[in-house]
Amino acid sequence: MPNDIFADLTWRGLIYQATDEALQSWLNSQPRSLYIGFDPTADSLHVGSMLPLMLLRRFQKFGHRPIALVGGATGMIGDPSGKSEERQLLSVESLRHNVAGIERQMRVFLDFEAAGNPATLVNNFTWMSGFSYLEFLRDIGKNFPVNVMLAKDSVRSRIERADSGISYTEFSYMLLQAYDFVHLFDHYGCELQLGGSDQWGNITAGIDLGRRMRSAKLYGITCPLLMDSEGEKIGKTAKGTKVWLSPERTSPYLFYQYWYNIPDADVGTCLRYLTELSREEIESLDASRQQDAGQRNSQRRLAEELTQIVHGAAGLAAARRASEVFFGGEISGLNDSQLNEIFPDVPNHVLQAGALQGDGLGLLDALVMAGLAGSRGEARRLVQQGGVYVNNRRMTDPDYRLTSADLASQTVVVLRTGKKKYALLRLASE
Repeated sequence: MPNDIFADLTWRGLIYQATDEALQSWLNSQPRSLYIGFDPTADSLHVGSMLPLMLLRRFQKFGHRPIALVGGATGMIGDPSGKSEERQLLSVESLRHNVAGIERQMRVFLDFEAAGNPATLVNNFTWMSGFSYLEFLRDIGKNFPVNVMLAKDSVRSRIERADSGISYTEFSYMLLQAYDFVHLFDHYGCELQLGGSDQWGNITAGIDLGRRMRSAKLYGITCPLLMDSEGEKIGKTAKGTKVWLSPERTSPYLFYQYWYNIPDADVGTCLRYLTELSREEIESLDASRQQDAGQRNSQRRLAEELTQIVHGAAGLAAARRASEVFFGGEISGLNDSQLNEIFPDVPNHVLQAGALQGDGLGLLDALVMAGLAGSRGEARRLVQQGGVYVNNRRMTDPDYRLTSADLASQTVVVLRTGKKKYALLRLASE
């Protein structure tokens, strides 16, 4: 990895705006402290949060000191940036729950025990909760020219909407985030704020406040938002659901599959923005994709790298095993939930709880019950022709009887005919 973080970000396409032409030499002259803020709108971060998290991770690996800020205070207000209408306010209890979940995930990306430049995790509720309303207006509000605030895109675009407008609460968000920068400068020597391109107004407000309150020279860099070639945000499935970093919300298998199915037009950007692969490997994958896109080498590498980072070696191994099942690998070591994710739209037939006990259930009857054969005679012919599989294991005996030993998980037997025609036999709960 080169020593020039600015050059690395530039070739990856991660510099959208920068506040100073001298930033590159300033960053390279010595280790710097920098921060990114994350508002706790849910108890898990999602794929859109991976880009700023990986930015902090990159800076740490280049020797800088990253600060991850969880917005326990700003989350009570809601950032109007990029929003066309007022956010719903969360309760204090919900915010605390969300903050705890997000903090756990941040520890996956950052090293909080690194020698020399450990990451720091802060919650702005810690310092904002100590302000009275009058103190905040006197000490901070007086340093904010309203005409400057009105000129910010995030504010102006909302004010110009006759159907929604902006509340005083959200209008004040910029003051809170700006003061975060000043506080981190005071207590951690933080001189650089990073964020997505929609955060430019908030970042420059913090820089201006630092100049007014502390005569400090502060800096800002924004990166592009994670968008696909159609101009839509990356991180939602075809059904419109978010891809989360929490395994309880999005399993390692579904997380892996999301990246494996990224279109060719977007995978190069994702490799640059989200992975730590070298320039040489990424460009080699670009060339491979040009020569034979059908091999999906780029998507496979992307899925492996990101699943490893987010879910660890065990999560990647489980995702790979589940993916092999989908493409015909023998099924073992999975649970009901994983099988449901692999085969979400496959026909199910529910068996009585004791159907696989004793002599069990005849294979031919099972195929008819599952709708994979119209009759026992057709089922027999399918077995004799080598076209019947139990848990992706080929069956050759038409008189075979299924027992509890054939369960692929706690309650499911997976039947298949031909290459891709599946059905599930599911034991009813007792």
